[in-house]
Amino acid sequence: MKRREFITLLGGATAWPLAARAQQPAGRAYRVGYLGIPSREQMPLHLTRALEEGLRSLGYRVGENVAIEYRFANGELERLPALATELVRLGVDVIVTVFNPSIVAAMEATTTIPIVMISSVDPVGTGLVASLARPAGNVTGLAVDTGSEIFGKRFELLKETLPNLSRVGILFNPDVAATRSRLPSMMEIAPTLGLTLVAVEARGLDALDNGAGARTGVHDAGR
Repeated sequence: MKRREFITLLGGATAWPLAARAQQPAGRAYRVGYLGIPSREQMPLHLTRALEEGLRSLGYRVGENVAIEYRFANGELERLPALATELVRLGVDVIVTVFNPSIVAAMEATTTIPIVMISSVDPVGTGLVASLARPAGNVTGLAVDTGSEIFGKRFELLKETLPNLSRVGILFNPDVAATRSRLPSMMEIAPTLGLTLVAVEARGLDALDNGAGARTGVHDAGR
C-alpha cells in the first residue's frame, strides 16, 4: 500500500509534500502518533475503536503492520510541546491531533511529518492551514468550526429559541489561540442581533467556579 492511502484514511490528505507521498517498502510497519489533551482514561473508547477499525479496513492491523503511539497531556496544555517532540523523535509516519492546542504543538515540533487534525476550530483564522481548499504545508484534516461566520447562525438560533434573550455569557481560555481569534468576531456579530456578550476568562478547571458565578448573573439578567 502507498503511504498516501494510509494518511488519507486518517484525514483526507490531498496536498502532502512529495516525500510524504512516496511509496514505502513492502512489508514496512507504520507508526501513528496520537497527541491528545485529556488523560488516557478520559479518551472515549469508541474513538480508539474507530481509529483502529478504520486502519484495519485498509489492511493495517495494530500490532502487526502498524503501531499507535498514544501521548496524553492529562489536561495540562504546557505538556503538549514535549509530547509532540517525543513523537517526532520516535519517527512516527503521521501525527493525529485533537483540538487546536495539540495541533499547534505538533506543528511547532515538525514541518515534515504529516499532521492530521481530527477536530479543529477556525483552522484558517488561527493559522493552522492556508485555506480550507488548499491547506498546504504538512497539516490537513477536519474542522468542527470552520470560521467566524458560523457564530452569526448560532446567535440567530439562540434568538429564535429564546426571543427575549438579551445577554449571553461566554467562558473562554485566553491562552488558546482559537479563542483569541474568535472573541472579537463574536463581540462584533452579537450586537447586530440585539445581544450583549459578557466574556469571562477561565484558564483552567480551578477558574470554572468563578465563571459559573458570572454565568448565573448573566442568565438572570437575560431572562
